Amino acid sequence: MAERGTTLAELLVVLAVAASVLALAVPGLSRQLLSSQISSVTNEFLAALHLARSEAVKRSSRAVVCPSSDGTHCSGDGWSKGWLIFHDVNNNAQRDEGEAVLHTRPSLPQAISVMASKPISTYISYAATGGTLLVSGAWQAGTLTLCGKAGSSQVARQIVINSTGRPRTTKPGTCPTP
Repeated sequence: MAERGTTLAELLVVLAVAASVLALAVPGLSRQLLSSQISSVTNEFLAALHLARSEAVKRSSRAVVCPSSDGTHCSGDGWSKGWLIFHDVNNNAQRDEGEAVLHTRPSLPQAISVMASKPISTYISYAATGGTLLVSGAWQAGTLTLCGKAGSSQVARQIVINSTGRPRTTKPGTCPTP
């Protein structure tokens, strides 16, 4: 009776084929993971905007969403560092002492960047009517684009805020160059 087993050459061929299949699958899997992260953060940002809008209407007073790296004050660090929602009693789009913090979000995963159009780059302010207004009283509208970093330019989502304050999401296809 002859013994049966696997030779070293057969084992190496199987390992080479498995490594090739794995090399083809990993980039697609990492892109899928990044896409899932971006969708999750987009939905979280959208929920924050809806919260600010509903709080402004409920309180009959301005509510603001602004970039915040510490969760207590607005900062110019950009939306990727996190955000803060607060009740803006004095309508200056800056959180002052005594203004209630409604929600905070810490820094986003490093693989995700956020670019904002000029009118919403420093804050998004909801008036008592539910519409977005700048501190000057002008309508506020714009687009936030969430992108995957490190060569994943095809993974992107956008949040478009119209002049009535209604946010919606879109898939732009590619990320704009900063």
